[in-house]
Amino acid sequence: MQSPLPVRNGVNATRLRLPAEGPWGTALDYILDRWDHVDPEGIAARFDRGEVVALNGERLTRTTPLTEHTFVWYYRELPVEERLPVEVNILHQDENLLVVDKPHFLPTTPGGRYVAESALVRLRVQLDLPELIPMHRLDRLTAGILLFSTNPATRGDYQLLFENRLISKEYEAAAPVDPALDLMDHPRVVRSRIVKSRTYLLAQEVAGEPNTETLVSLVEERGGCGRYRLTPHTGKTHQLRLHMAGLGLGILNDPFYPVLHPQAPDDYTKPLQLLAKSIEFSDPLSGTPRRFDSELQLKNFA
Repeated sequence: MQSPLPVRNGVNATRLRLPAEGPWGTALDYILDRWDHVDPEGIAARFDRGEVVALNGERLTRTTPLTEHTFVWYYRELPVEERLPVEVNILHQDENLLVVDKPHFLPTTPGGRYVAESALVRLRVQLDLPELIPMHRLDRLTAGILLFSTNPATRGDYQLLFENRLISKEYEAAAPVDPALDLMDHPRVVRSRIVKSRTYLLAQEVAGEPNTETLVSLVEERGGCGRYRLTPHTGKTHQLRLHMAGLGLGILNDPFYPVLHPQAPDDYTKPLQLLAKSIEFSDPLSGTPRRFDSELQLKNFA
């Protein structure tokens, strides 16, 4: 459902579904009741400024009946955010794609306390590309190659590559070495069933038919620390971190796996040692092979 409001300050308008019935006479009454801890005059002023609209672009007023529209859009009041001390490096840009190196600690998209401080919003503002959309996502703590669509007309062609698993990705991780696993001479395919609840921070491996697969190989060892190549066949949340922890090789500086650490401020000197190193595919428009490689390096192997 396309928003009738344009992107503002790099952020999409928020959609709200209004109830079909209830004790509220107007849409404003419902919104004031739903957010009763927010300044009511400030909310009403948004209606007066035309910042609350219906799907057809019609501006809602203070007296618009509750049942006149099913969905409305409005601009959120953005929180004041301190700029994260990390930068996005642009590797490639053309009429269809933008490829960047996302740094550790920066989320891909707005969420929670990070809105302006996300790769998407930063790049929309920096490049004046309000239609920019990420083609996939990286965890906030993971760095590396991230692809964005710059052209709505061709976006679907590239999205099909991800949906049909026609994209090859390669990651690198730094983790302890277990000589008994012999992953340098005998790479291992790890398969498991991973589930992730929206209400729980961690993903979990559970019994059942596997829905994830990762090829794990040891590339280099320095003083008991290994540089691993991780080739995922699937893309579940925290898949690589769980699979490494399951082998007894928890990725260095991982605050979640194998043990959940107490919440603490980000330590920018100790980034999670996981890097989306490369991405490769056949361009759906030209048919030519394309490959993009990160210019970042794992701290332990820089």
